[in-house]
Amino acid sequence: MSADIVMYSTRFCPYCVRARGLLDSKRVSYTDIAVDGAPELRHEMMERSGRHTVPQIWIGGRHVGGYDDLALLERQGRLDELLSQAS
Repeated sequence: MSADIVMYSTRFCPYCVRARGLLDSKRVSYTDIAVDGAPELRHEMMERSGRHTVPQIWIGGRHVGGYDDLALLERQGRLDELLSQAS
């Protein structure tokens, strides 16, 4: 399964680590944009999402939100469907 997934994150944020773990468990490839020490990328993330916290995740061009939102999709059984539609 592969999908067009973009995640803005920092290296050590525990929610970013969890989001990577969940996406890795789904065996999907994703673009991980590190905003550590890159204020221009963090600004880009904030402009795109309207949020200032990491991670911020898009699947197939749809803004999913952060890790809590991603985990909720998984608990609801909707994440696999979203990933398959985005591929």
